[in-house]
Amino acid sequence: MADFLKKFKVNYTASALICVILGLVLLIWPGTTTQIVCMLLGIVLLIYGVVQIIVYLLSRERNIVSQGMMLLGIVVAVIGIWILLKPEMIIMAVPVIVGVLIVIHGLHNVVQAIALKKDNYERWWVAFLMGILTVILGAVLIYNPFTVMDTVVRLIGIFLIYDGLSDVWILSRVFKVKRQSERIIDVEAVDVDE
Repeated sequence: MADFLKKFKVNYTASALICVILGLVLLIWPGTTTQIVCMLLGIVLLIYGVVQIIVYLLSRERNIVSQGMMLLGIVVAVIGIWILLKPEMIIMAVPVIVGVLIVIHGLHNVVQAIALKKDNYERWWVAFLMGILTVILGAVLIYNPFTVMDTVVRLIGIFLIYDGLSDVWILSRVFKVKRQSERIIDVEAVDVDE
């Protein structure tokens, strides 16, 4: 189980960092043609999806979290392929697609926040609020796709940066609580002969 958690942490951190890097690129260079943005987004989504699928297939432990990540990987990979094949048709749909992905990440963050509460982490509500804010930011992209592409690209960049950074923070809290609970279990398991 420890190996699975380490792989999960590395995988999740890598996907969060990809979000931040992609967000920075979109924020700094909004004037890049929408065609290139679509192609880059398609490639990133395809790579991310394939990585999720490979991690699932190589994992020995198959639980609901890993199955969910694998399903997310399939969906993301299909969206990536679609963007690569039809970039001209997808340009106006990019905000909606990114919004859906951000909402999914936000919902995953909310689930992790609830797990933190069950593990008696005092500041679980911070993770919960971050998850809710992530869902709201994704919903803004879904329900209000702006008409000016530079604005859309910058907003997507900002939302991706926030999503990636909030994922890293929430994940660090989850693993902090996990380590603390394992220490408590280890201490309780020690049997001292007198």
